[in-house]
Amino acid sequence: MEEWNHFDADGNARMVDVSGKEVTHREAVAEGTIRVSEEVFAAICEKRVKKGDVLTVAQVAGIMGTKRTPELIPLCHVLNLTGTDVTFAMESPDTIRAACRVKCDGKTGVEMEALTGVTTALLAIYDMCKAIDHRMVIGDIHLVEKAGGKSGHFTF
Repeated sequence: MEEWNHFDADGNARMVDVSGKEVTHREAVAEGTIRVSEEVFAAICEKRVKKGDVLTVAQVAGIMGTKRTPELIPLCHVLNLTGTDVTFAMESPDTIRAACRVKCDGKTGVEMEALTGVTTALLAIYDMCKAIDHRMVIGDIHLVEKAGGKSGHFTF
């Protein structure tokens, strides 16, 4: 277990060495929600937000977030992602559920990338809609599922 933590024997921070691990297919799905006013919900659905198409911008933001995870989360490995999908479910009258699925063939998992992607997508929705109403609540961000690697399959 000691070899998989972020500290060496002297207590110094380090990136975990995964060079001895096998390359396997890895996938992770994370999701979260943003609660908005009915006015914001309608503006998004009817594409009336002045800044543009909220969900398309948020989708791109989520994908970009997955690619930038190692720059945001200390000691995360740089991964060669093979796929990222960001989707939204409009849960009337006031909730948007975002999901982010990330895939790679590598030596370490993509959970942090999926969590960063969904968070970035939700933050983009907030940014696009704050001129209408600042009372939005982002929450319930969690890992839904992961597959691949030594620890096997996980479902929330």
